[in-house]
Amino acid sequence: MLTAVVFLPLAGAIGIIALLGDNPRGMKWFVAGIGIAEFVLSIIVFAQYDHTAAGFQLTQQFDWVPLMDIQYHLAIDGLSAPLILLTGLLGLAAIYSSWSVATRHKEYFAWLLVLQTAVMGVFAAQDFILFFIFWELELIPMFFLISIWGSGRKEYSAMKFLLFTFTGSAFMLVALLTVFFSVNTFDMTQLVGMDLSDLLLPSQLVFALFFIGFAIKLPIWPVHTWLPDAHTDAPTAVSVMLAGVLLKMGGYGLIRINVSMFPDVAVNAAIPMAILAVISILYGAMVTFRQSDLKRLVANSSVSHMGFVLLGIASIGATAGNLTPIGLTGAAMQMFTHGVITGLLFVMVGVIYDKAHTRHIPDLGGLATRMPIAAIAFMIAGLAALGLPGTAGFAAEIMIFLGTFPAHGVITALSTVGVLLAAGYVLWMVQRTLFGPPRERWAHLTDVSAVEAVAPVLLIAAILIVGIYPAILSDVFKAGINDFFPRLMG
Repeated sequence: MLTAVVFLPLAGAIGIIALLGDNPRGMKWFVAGIGIAEFVLSIIVFAQYDHTAAGFQLTQQFDWVPLMDIQYHLAIDGLSAPLILLTGLLGLAAIYSSWSVATRHKEYFAWLLVLQTAVMGVFAAQDFILFFIFWELELIPMFFLISIWGSGRKEYSAMKFLLFTFTGSAFMLVALLTVFFSVNTFDMTQLVGMDLSDLLLPSQLVFALFFIGFAIKLPIWPVHTWLPDAHTDAPTAVSVMLAGVLLKMGGYGLIRINVSMFPDVAVNAAIPMAILAVISILYGAMVTFRQSDLKRLVANSSVSHMGFVLLGIASIGATAGNLTPIGLTGAAMQMFTHGVITGLLFVMVGVIYDKAHTRHIPDLGGLATRMPIAAIAFMIAGLAALGLPGTAGFAAEIMIFLGTFPAHGVITALSTVGVLLAAGYVLWMVQRTLFGPPRERWAHLTDVSAVEAVAPVLLIAAILIVGIYPAILSDVFKAGINDFFPRLMG
């Protein structure tokens, strides 16, 4: 099952290149079929995960390169199962957001499907080398998708993304090789239970090397500057995937590797992580206020919201008596909820840009009267982004605050200012874009079509379901966190 989930998009990409001719309409429906099948498979995987049973499930494992002890090893737990579901959901949303792609359809959709395989592989791989291969594979489609189908300074933004991420990968490669040559295994499921305090390099240094690689991907201040450029110049669907799942690879790596494999180092590093988190939260929010481009505004807000993920991870610094899984569970929840919320925001920004041909906020205004359905979807995304109760954003943030406050009271209190700032820039964006007197220049605008409505409907459903009944995800995430939580207590 996991092999099908990981490699179905890649098979679709090969099918596009090898079998389909230059028929854009047929190609779009073929890719949509692949996306629907992949989404269904991701739902099945999520549903098959039993959160009442400990450990990894749906395991597929065999020797791949026996000489180097490299295995083809796929498995899921409570941390990865929801993120596989998220990738399937956003992959389908990205496909339907690509309906207006005008040139080089075959290459575009092939790269988009390869990107989905790479991300699925990261969340399913349990062998370090396999994990790293999927991690690096993601760079190739992202570079071409931004540099060819992007806008503005697309080549500059694609290269900046590549350099930042490749640098982080170099640090990560040194760290994982250090671990292998110290304990002679790439098996990530075994490494969680090992004592990694006596490595060829100090465990604190190995922790830092992993942290740098994952912090760049998340991203965290001050290694975040590639993100606004990449988002601004990327096509809509690529921004959906970038914000929705690629950033989550960083948070996933921090929990899966830094926290679970180096718990003692992580506890000692909790205060520096919490400080970096609050700086990212407040800095990202304040920079967002200065944006006049819709896409750049949403992009900078992601820096702030990803700071909450790191803040939840920093909850491991609580004393043993107060230590509970709620902060780490909230961090994992924030990864999922930010994915669907920001994915919806980028979808709606793309709809507005396709129809108005501008993202400049001062030029917009009064769009709600011309595009009422789009305006409703945009409003829901905005309210969820500021953490309105009843939406997915609220559930994640309140868990982070409850889990982190016992460990870092002052820092947690400061981070709540980020929520107030988010309310300010979201409401400012919505008011300037959707409301006010209708402008004559937008009299010709039409509302979303049936195809354009598919992605918003899917994402709104996810936002409301998780917001109303967060246990559908939190119980699963908690099960994954609990698998290695006793090590933190010890």
